[in-house]
Amino acid sequence: MRIVIAEDSVLLRAGLTKLVETAGFEVVAAVGEADGLLAAVERHRPDAAIVDVRMPPGFTDEGIRAALVMRRQWPEVAVLVLSQYVEERYAAELLAANTRGVGYLLKDRVADVSVFLDGLRRVATGGTALDPEVVSQLLLRRHNDPLERLTPREREVLELMAEGRSNAGIAEKLVVSDSAVAKHINNIFAKLDLPHAEADHRRVLAVLRYLRGGDPA
Repeated sequence: MRIVIAEDSVLLRAGLTKLVETAGFEVVAAVGEADGLLAAVERHRPDAAIVDVRMPPGFTDEGIRAALVMRRQWPEVAVLVLSQYVEERYAAELLAANTRGVGYLLKDRVADVSVFLDGLRRVATGGTALDPEVVSQLLLRRHNDPLERLTPREREVLELMAEGRSNAGIAEKLVVSDSAVAKHINNIFAKLDLPHAEADHRRVLAVLRYLRGGDPA
């Protein structure tokens, strides 16, 4: 897997580079500002980019805005955003069009190397990795009816789906059987009025509807 890293802190950028290279990734570029990120992605067309939200010159939202440009121009390049805090508006926008190959983790997760690398691998291979805090804060903003049909356990399963966990990962987290998880997911599909279709497609639609608060648009 070929990776571009965009992080303005020299020390963190070097640390991330060493960490992901040790895990078997190839870092094709490591840059310190948003324009450099877009140039590196255009030149190298990596499998994924790790992007800090706040970068020079303003240290506000340059990184996340560059990530949104990437999603439009090079949708095949996965994006893992790192942030000190949950930027709800941009997190929602990043996830609005497509949850494939996208992640949003708080920087505290980098301290847990296994969690960070697991998230990076999921994103780089087309999955999702959402920080539980991101999911929780996005949920607080949404209160539409379809989600109210879900039982507390079904909402818990859907929240874990939104974090990017597989059925086996959900079963392990909730200490239930794989078949029980499958049953909950089927109930979620039915209650959210999702049509019968290819399973992974319905899973993405369920997560999107969850993050949008039940709005199918």
